[in-house]
Amino acid sequence: MLFRTARTGSACGDDLSAVDVTSPAFKADPFPFYARLRTEAPVLPVTAPRIGRACLVTRYDDVADVLKDARLAKNPKEAMTPEQLKKARTLPKRLSALQTGLLSTDGADHDRLRALVRHAFTARRVEQMRDQAQVLADELLDAAVRRGGMDVIADYALPLPLVLIGRIIGVPETDNPKFSAWSTALISAPQRRNPLTAMPAILMFLRYLRTLITERTQRPADDLISALAAAREGDDRLTDDEILAMCVLLLTAGHETTRNLIASGTLALLQHPEQLTRLRDDPALIYPGIEELLRFVVPAEMATERYARNDIEIAGTTIPCGSLVLAVLASANRDPAYFEKPDTLDIGRTPNRHLSFGQGMHYCLGAPLARLEGQIAITTLLRRAPTLRLAVSPEQLRWRGGIILRGLNALPVSLS
Repeated sequence: MLFRTARTGSACGDDLSAVDVTSPAFKADPFPFYARLRTEAPVLPVTAPRIGRACLVTRYDDVADVLKDARLAKNPKEAMTPEQLKKARTLPKRLSALQTGLLSTDGADHDRLRALVRHAFTARRVEQMRDQAQVLADELLDAAVRRGGMDVIADYALPLPLVLIGRIIGVPETDNPKFSAWSTALISAPQRRNPLTAMPAILMFLRYLRTLITERTQRPADDLISALAAAREGDDRLTDDEILAMCVLLLTAGHETTRNLIASGTLALLQHPEQLTRLRDDPALIYPGIEELLRFVVPAEMATERYARNDIEIAGTTIPCGSLVLAVLASANRDPAYFEKPDTLDIGRTPNRHLSFGQGMHYCLGAPLARLEGQIAITTLLRRAPTLRLAVSPEQLRWRGGIILRGLNALPVSLS
């Protein structure tokens, strides 16, 4: 497969293509590389261990277009040739139900799912979680303050969204320990040296969710699974596989991005103490502040996968049919054509047209929940920890490798 520029007809960015954009070292500071791409190779072919061959799109306008472009499919089966599909990575058959969700469908299938899910995942349902999120944040910080320190991720940014999502879905409190363990296995599988080691826990988790879906279908409660089971659009309704896929999407996409927002956002504030003080002195700035942290730390570095349905051209580069296209949100959010002083953190920035939640039909359904959790987590942390500071040097911090997400392994802080 060869990507060629329409302008020169030659392969573009050969020296840049060798960079492994999925490595932990790259994740620590990808922004100078993306700045170079926007200037020199706005559409760049790369080959990396975790993604194989792909094409990175980095300018704001092009990224926004990719997010809405009907020439790009979410489902590889709608874009790849039979020969390409044979070589493509596929989920094991026992996980095939997960491919019936919003992130794996296009066109009418996607519109149908989104219309049904919208009936259940309402703004009112999310807003009802505000008080619970506040109580949980305070409980987690009570323990951390007593210890005088914590790992922001393990002790705060990870359990907060996980417990809330469990409550939204309808997991009984008594099942929280095993729900948490299974969820962690599912979420961590892509980062494992051998993802198959997580398979037993994942299969137990999916069995558990299927049982819960059956119970809520027969005996509805005030939770999301019951609402999804009851959701109708005319005579249409969601299948059990589609409800299962939605629950898993909430756990993986919703939990991971919120964890990264809270932890990376905290680190960004610690590294910009004048902005931290500004937010602590005026808590109302958390609303534009969260939007700025979403732009600046970009919890999802790239949009989820899209595949070219035919040979297409983006920014003068021809991309062959079936190719994987990755819209780099982290680059678009630092494009100086749209953001004044894009590498500066400004919690009062307005306007702020970041692309961290995507655009178009695949705009993040969980955006209101992520915003709510981020607002509460960060304002509560700053209020409860007036002497908050890093417990290690910045050079000791390690980032997680991967394709889509950008987040830390740990963030040790001192609270006293």
